[in-house]
Amino acid sequence: MTLEETKSGFIAIVGRPNAGKSTILNRLCGAKIAITTPKPQTTRTQILGILHGENYQMVFVDTPGIHLPKTRLGTYMNHAAIGAIESVDAAILAADASRGLGAPEERIMEELRTKHIPAVLALNKIDLVQPEALLPQMAAYAEKFDFTAIIPLSAKTGDGAALLLEELEKFLAPGPFYYPEDMITDKTEREIMAEFIREKLLQFLEQEIPHGIAVEILEMKDTKGATHVSANIICEKSSHKSIIIGKGGSMMKRVGRHARLDAEEFFGKKIYLQLWVKVKDDWRNSNFMLKSLGFTEQQ
Repeated sequence: MTLEETKSGFIAIVGRPNAGKSTILNRLCGAKIAITTPKPQTTRTQILGILHGENYQMVFVDTPGIHLPKTRLGTYMNHAAIGAIESVDAAILAADASRGLGAPEERIMEELRTKHIPAVLALNKIDLVQPEALLPQMAAYAEKFDFTAIIPLSAKTGDGAALLLEELEKFLAPGPFYYPEDMITDKTEREIMAEFIREKLLQFLEQEIPHGIAVEILEMKDTKGATHVSANIICEKSSHKSIIIGKGGSMMKRVGRHARLDAEEFFGKKIYLQLWVKVKDDWRNSNFMLKSLGFTEQQ
Protein backbone atom coordinates (compact mmCIF):
# COMPACT_ATOMS: atom_id res chain seq x y z
CA MET A 1 0.00 0.00 0.00
CA THR A 2 1.49 3.36 -1.05
CA LEU A 3 1.49 6.59 0.95
CA GLU A 4 -1.12 7.98 -1.42
CA GLU A 5 -3.45 5.15 -0.42
CA THR A 6 -3.04 5.43 3.37
CA LYS A 7 -4.21 8.09 5.80
CA SER A 8 -3.64 8.77 9.47
CA GLY A 9 -4.12 11.31 12.21
CA PHE A 10 -3.97 12.06 15.94
CA ILE A 11 -7.25 12.63 17.80
CA ALA A 12 -7.43 13.78 21.43
CA ILE A 13 -10.27 12.65 23.70
CA VAL A 14 -10.93 15.47 26.18
CA GLY A 15 -13.59 16.22 28.77
CA ARG A 16 -14.36 16.61 32.44
CA PRO A 17 -13.61 13.81 34.95
CA ASN A 18 -15.87 10.77 34.64
CA ALA A 19 -17.30 11.76 31.25
CA GLY A 20 -16.38 8.33 29.90
CA LYS A 21 -13.26 9.26 27.90
CA SER A 22 -11.43 6.01 28.62
CA THR A 23 -14.53 3.94 27.89
CA ILE A 24 -14.80 5.74 24.54
CA LEU A 25 -11.13 4.95 23.83
CA ASN A 26 -11.60 1.28 24.63
CA ARG A 27 -14.80 1.10 22.58
CA LEU A 28 -13.26 2.72 19.49
CA CYS A 29 -10.09 0.61 19.67
CA GLY A 30 -11.91 -2.61 20.45
CA ALA A 31 -9.62 -3.46 23.37
CA LYS A 32 -9.14 -2.56 27.02
CA ILE A 33 -6.31 -0.05 26.71
CA ALA A 34 -7.28 2.34 29.51
CA ILE A 35 -8.66 1.44 32.92
CA THR A 36 -12.21 2.54 33.69
CA THR A 37 -14.07 3.04 36.96
CA PRO A 38 -17.10 5.09 38.08
CA LYS A 39 -14.77 7.28 40.17
CA PRO A 40 -13.57 10.63 38.74
CA GLN A 41 -9.87 11.24 37.92
CA THR A 42 -9.24 7.59 37.10
CA THR A 43 -6.97 8.54 34.17
CA ARG A 44 -3.84 10.38 35.32
CA THR A 45 -1.67 10.54 32.20
CA GLN A 46 -2.02 10.67 28.44
CA ILE A 47 -2.66 7.24 26.93
CA LEU A 48 -2.34 6.42 23.25
CA GLY A 49 -4.77 3.98 21.69
CA ILE A 50 -4.07 2.96 18.10
CA LEU A 51 -6.83 1.84 15.77
CA HIS A 52 -5.77 0.11 12.54
CA GLY A 53 -8.29 0.30 9.72
CA GLU A 54 -8.04 -1.21 6.24
CA ASN A 55 -6.25 1.84 4.87
CA TYR A 56 -5.98 4.15 7.87
CA GLN A 57 -4.51 4.53 11.33
CA MET A 58 -6.23 6.61 14.02
CA VAL A 59 -4.10 7.46 17.03
CA PHE A 60 -6.29 8.42 19.98
CA VAL A 61 -4.87 10.40 22.89
CA ASP A 62 -6.89 9.72 26.04
CA THR A 63 -6.42 12.45 28.65
CA PRO A 64 -7.09 13.09 32.34
CA GLY A 65 -10.33 14.90 33.14
CA ILE A 66 -10.01 18.67 33.42
CA HIS A 67 -10.88 19.74 36.97
CA LEU A 68 -10.02 22.24 39.71
CA PRO A 69 -6.71 20.84 41.02
CA LYS A 70 -6.02 20.55 44.76
CA THR A 71 -2.57 18.90 44.55
CA ARG A 72 0.54 19.02 42.35
CA LEU A 73 -0.65 15.74 40.83
CA GLY A 74 -3.94 17.41 39.92
CA THR A 75 -2.05 20.28 38.29
CA TYR A 76 0.01 17.77 36.29
CA MET A 77 -3.17 16.03 35.14
CA ASN A 78 -4.72 19.27 33.93
CA HIS A 79 -1.55 20.22 32.06
CA ALA A 80 -1.44 16.77 30.46
CA ALA A 81 -5.02 17.17 29.24
CA ILE A 82 -4.59 20.69 27.86
CA GLY A 83 -1.18 19.80 26.42
CA ALA A 84 -2.71 16.96 24.42
CA ILE A 85 -4.70 19.48 22.39
CA GLU A 86 -1.51 21.21 21.24
CA SER A 87 -0.33 18.53 18.83
CA VAL A 88 -3.39 16.72 17.46
CA ASP A 89 -5.28 16.95 14.19
CA ALA A 90 -8.72 16.87 15.81
CA ALA A 91 -10.49 16.21 19.09
CA ILE A 92 -13.45 14.42 20.61
CA LEU A 93 -15.12 16.42 23.36
CA ALA A 94 -16.61 13.73 25.58
CA ALA A 95 -19.58 15.17 27.47
CA ASP A 96 -21.76 13.41 30.03
CA ALA A 97 -25.36 13.64 28.80
CA SER A 98 -26.60 13.05 32.35
CA ARG A 99 -24.85 16.18 33.65
CA GLY A 100 -25.23 18.82 30.96
CA LEU A 101 -22.95 21.59 29.74
CA GLY A 102 -20.81 23.21 32.43
CA ALA A 103 -17.62 25.14 33.16
CA PRO A 104 -15.22 22.26 32.28
CA GLU A 105 -16.76 21.91 28.81
CA GLU A 106 -16.70 25.71 28.36
CA ARG A 107 -12.98 25.77 29.14
CA ILE A 108 -12.21 22.92 26.76
CA MET A 109 -14.19 24.51 23.92
CA GLU A 110 -12.27 27.74 24.43
CA GLU A 111 -8.96 25.84 24.21
CA LEU A 112 -10.11 24.12 21.01
CA ARG A 113 -11.25 27.42 19.54
CA THR A 114 -8.01 29.21 20.45
CA LYS A 115 -5.87 26.43 18.98
CA HIS A 116 -8.10 26.03 15.88
CA ILE A 117 -8.66 22.31 16.54
CA PRO A 118 -11.72 20.81 14.78
CA ALA A 119 -13.83 18.64 17.05
CA VAL A 120 -16.70 16.20 17.28
CA LEU A 121 -18.96 16.27 20.32
CA ALA A 122 -19.58 12.80 21.73
CA LEU A 123 -22.63 13.24 23.95
CA ASN A 124 -21.93 10.17 26.03
CA LYS A 125 -23.99 8.10 28.49
CA ILE A 126 -27.23 8.45 26.54
CA ASP A 127 -28.29 5.18 28.16
CA LEU A 128 -28.74 7.17 31.39
CA VAL A 129 -31.11 9.87 30.06
CA GLN A 130 -34.46 10.13 28.35
CA PRO A 131 -34.23 10.69 24.56
CA GLU A 132 -36.16 13.96 24.76
CA ALA A 133 -33.42 15.42 26.99
CA LEU A 134 -30.79 15.12 24.25
CA LEU A 135 -31.99 17.72 21.72
CA PRO A 136 -31.81 20.70 24.12
CA GLN A 137 -28.28 19.67 25.14
CA MET A 138 -27.19 19.26 21.53
CA ALA A 139 -28.56 22.74 20.75
CA ALA A 140 -26.78 24.26 23.77
CA TYR A 141 -23.42 22.82 22.70
CA ALA A 142 -23.95 23.85 19.06
CA GLU A 143 -24.44 27.45 20.20
CA LYS A 144 -21.08 27.40 21.99
CA PHE A 145 -18.84 25.72 19.38
CA ASP A 146 -18.90 24.86 15.70
CA PHE A 147 -18.59 21.09 16.02
CA THR A 148 -18.19 19.15 12.78
CA ALA A 149 -20.73 16.68 14.20
CA ILE A 150 -22.64 15.99 17.40
CA ILE A 151 -22.99 12.27 18.09
CA PRO A 152 -25.25 10.87 20.81
CA LEU A 153 -23.26 7.95 22.21
CA SER A 154 -23.24 5.19 24.75
CA ALA A 155 -19.65 4.04 24.95
CA LYS A 156 -20.80 1.41 27.43
CA THR A 157 -23.21 -0.31 25.01
CA GLY A 158 -21.60 0.77 21.73
CA ASP A 159 -24.66 2.69 20.52
CA GLY A 160 -23.42 5.48 18.24
CA ALA A 161 -19.80 4.26 18.11
CA ALA A 162 -19.87 3.33 14.41
CA LEU A 163 -21.23 6.75 13.49
CA LEU A 164 -18.57 8.43 15.61
CA LEU A 165 -15.85 6.49 13.78
CA GLU A 166 -17.28 7.55 10.42
CA GLU A 167 -17.03 11.19 11.46
CA LEU A 168 -13.52 10.79 12.83
CA GLU A 169 -12.27 9.23 9.62
CA LYS A 170 -13.01 12.56 7.88
CA PHE A 171 -10.23 14.15 9.95
CA LEU A 172 -7.53 11.82 8.63
CA ALA A 173 -5.08 13.09 6.03
CA PRO A 174 -3.06 11.15 3.43
CA GLY A 175 0.15 9.98 5.00
CA PRO A 176 2.09 7.11 6.57
CA PHE A 177 1.18 4.91 9.50
CA TYR A 178 2.99 6.12 12.63
CA TYR A 179 3.00 2.82 14.50
CA PRO A 180 3.41 -0.88 13.62
CA GLU A 181 0.16 -2.64 12.79
CA ASP A 182 0.47 -4.98 15.81
CA MET A 183 0.77 -2.09 18.28
CA ILE A 184 -2.39 -0.90 20.08
CA THR A 185 -0.91 1.40 22.76
CA ASP A 186 2.29 3.23 23.63
CA LYS A 187 2.22 2.08 27.26
CA THR A 188 4.92 -0.29 28.48
CA GLU A 189 4.06 -3.60 30.10
CA ARG A 190 5.02 -2.14 33.50
CA GLU A 191 2.68 0.82 33.02
CA ILE A 192 -0.18 -1.41 31.90
CA MET A 193 0.33 -3.75 34.87
CA ALA A 194 0.39 -0.83 37.32
CA GLU A 195 -2.86 0.50 35.88
CA PHE A 196 -4.60 -2.88 36.22
CA ILE A 197 -3.69 -2.89 39.93
CA ARG A 198 -4.79 0.72 40.44
CA GLU A 199 -8.09 0.06 38.68
CA LYS A 200 -8.97 -2.64 41.19
CA LEU A 201 -8.02 -0.37 44.09
CA LEU A 202 -10.33 2.29 42.68
CA GLN A 203 -13.13 -0.23 42.28
CA PHE A 204 -12.93 -1.90 45.67
CA LEU A 205 -11.84 0.81 48.13
CA GLU A 206 -13.72 3.62 49.86
CA GLN A 207 -14.40 6.80 47.92
CA GLU A 208 -11.51 9.06 49.03
CA ILE A 209 -8.72 6.56 49.58
CA PRO A 210 -7.95 5.60 45.95
CA HIS A 211 -7.07 9.16 44.90
CA GLY A 212 -4.16 9.06 47.36
CA ILE A 213 -2.84 5.80 45.91
CA ALA A 214 -0.17 5.10 43.32
CA VAL A 215 1.31 1.82 42.09
CA GLU A 216 5.03 1.27 41.57
CA ILE A 217 6.12 -1.83 39.67
CA LEU A 218 9.33 -3.11 41.26
CA GLU A 219 9.96 -6.03 38.93
CA MET A 220 8.48 -7.84 35.94
CA LYS A 221 10.47 -10.97 35.25
CA ASP A 222 9.60 -13.41 32.48
CA THR A 223 10.05 -17.11 32.94
CA LYS A 224 8.91 -19.93 30.70
CA GLY A 225 5.25 -19.22 29.94
CA ALA A 226 4.74 -16.80 32.84
CA THR A 227 5.62 -13.38 34.23
CA HIS A 228 6.43 -12.70 37.88
CA VAL A 229 5.40 -9.22 39.03
CA SER A 230 6.15 -7.44 42.29
CA ALA A 231 4.67 -4.03 43.07
CA ASN A 232 4.31 -1.42 45.79
CA ILE A 233 0.95 0.19 46.50
CA ILE A 234 1.78 3.67 47.77
CA CYS A 235 -0.68 5.48 50.03
CA GLU A 236 -0.60 8.68 52.08
CA LYS A 237 -1.72 7.55 55.56
CA SER A 238 -1.08 4.62 57.89
CA SER A 239 -4.83 4.35 58.43
CA HIS A 240 -5.24 3.87 54.68
CA LYS A 241 -2.60 1.13 54.68
CA SER A 242 -4.62 -1.05 57.02
CA ILE A 243 -7.74 -0.59 54.88
CA ILE A 244 -5.84 -1.48 51.70
CA ILE A 245 -4.47 -4.65 53.32
CA GLY A 246 -7.86 -5.57 54.80
CA LYS A 247 -8.66 -8.00 57.57
CA GLY A 248 -6.30 -10.92 57.29
CA GLY A 249 -5.04 -9.50 53.98
CA SER A 250 -8.48 -9.92 52.39
CA MET A 251 -8.46 -6.68 50.38
CA MET A 252 -4.93 -7.25 49.07
CA LYS A 253 -5.91 -10.75 47.97
CA ARG A 254 -9.04 -9.42 46.24
CA VAL A 255 -7.17 -6.66 44.42
CA GLY A 256 -4.34 -8.98 43.45
CA ARG A 257 -6.65 -11.71 42.16
CA HIS A 258 -8.72 -9.42 39.92
CA ALA A 259 -5.68 -7.47 38.65
CA ARG A 260 -3.93 -10.72 37.82
CA LEU A 261 -6.92 -12.03 35.85
CA ASP A 262 -7.11 -8.83 33.76
CA ALA A 263 -3.37 -8.94 33.14
CA GLU A 264 -3.48 -12.58 32.08
CA GLU A 265 -6.21 -11.82 29.58
CA PHE A 266 -4.34 -8.80 28.19
CA PHE A 267 -0.86 -10.33 28.02
CA GLY A 268 -2.01 -13.84 27.14
CA LYS A 269 0.14 -15.60 29.73
CA LYS A 270 0.24 -16.66 33.37
CA ILE A 271 0.90 -13.85 35.88
CA TYR A 272 2.25 -14.29 39.40
CA LEU A 273 1.65 -11.11 41.40
CA GLN A 274 3.07 -9.99 44.75
CA LEU A 275 1.87 -6.76 46.37
CA TRP A 276 3.18 -4.64 49.25
CA VAL A 277 1.82 -1.41 50.77
CA LYS A 278 4.06 1.58 51.57
CA VAL A 279 3.11 4.88 53.24
CA LYS A 280 4.51 8.08 51.69
CA ASP A 281 3.00 11.14 53.38
CA ASP A 282 1.48 13.69 50.97
CA TRP A 283 3.20 12.11 47.95
CA ARG A 284 0.82 13.89 45.55
CA ASN A 285 2.47 17.21 46.48
CA SER A 286 6.04 15.91 46.36
CA ASN A 287 7.95 16.78 43.20
CA PHE A 288 10.43 13.99 43.98
CA MET A 289 7.71 11.35 44.37
CA LEU A 290 5.78 12.54 41.32
CA LYS A 291 8.93 12.37 39.20
CA SER A 292 9.87 8.91 40.52
CA LEU A 293 6.39 7.65 39.66
CA GLY A 294 6.58 9.01 36.12
CA PHE A 295 4.65 12.25 36.53
CA THR A 296 6.72 15.07 35.06
CA GLU A 297 5.71 18.46 36.38
CA GLN A 298 4.88 20.78 33.49
CA GLN A 299 5.09 24.55 33.60
